[in-house]
Amino acid sequence: MRIAKYLAHAGVASRREAERIIAAGRISVDGVVLQGPAVLVSGDEDIRVDGERVGAPPGPRLWRYHKPAGLITSHHDEKGRATVFERLPDALPRVISVGRLDLNSEGLLLLTNDGALARALELPKTGWTRRYRVRAFGRTSQERLERLQHGVMLDGRRSGPIAAKLDSVKGGNVWIDVRLKEGKNREVRRALETLGLKVNRLIRLSYGPFILGNLGRGALAEVTPKQMREQLGALLRSAG
Repeated sequence: MRIAKYLAHAGVASRREAERIIAAGRISVDGVVLQGPAVLVSGDEDIRVDGERVGAPPGPRLWRYHKPAGLITSHHDEKGRATVFERLPDALPRVISVGRLDLNSEGLLLLTNDGALARALELPKTGWTRRYRVRAFGRTSQERLERLQHGVMLDGRRSGPIAAKLDSVKGGNVWIDVRLKEGKNREVRRALETLGLKVNRLIRLSYGPFILGNLGRGALAEVTPKQMREQLGALLRSAG
């Protein structure tokens, strides 16, 4: 298979990120530093990233992680802020996230050792709903929230439909249940800003069939092989 796909299956990075790593001259095959991604490998070669050998791709695995607020969903942060991956158990294999949660967001973050699977789970065509519980400062009504069903203009493009239900009013804040199928960068926060609401807490409760449930803050739980087969059968085949 192509080297970028191999690296994705090995959990090194997503295919797109693997191509960037290759372009940076960080990948070698049998002692030869690659100049581009148009290379086929069988897995029998000596494949290295920054001098460290990449093992044979294991089978895909998936974890639910309760991300606390205050962590960056990145392997490295140029500002020196704490990252999700620094807080994971040392015994965990190298993993990447399925999408991201921004610094101040919390809740369910899916992690996988398989970059191809991560990409498949992120694609809009997968059609999975992301559900959030949101607290925002300001006043609104259910009628105003219904406007989000038609999408809103963000950065010159119209977002997909956003289902928002007013849950309760507490002091100067409102609690809102938000569901959408395509989560772009800070989309929930920016969509609610168009209604004059300032989000001050955002918790992701579910991503497709996977839920946060009673998973404690900072805790990690692996999705069983049986659950993966039941929930990801077709996606596992397409990712492969």
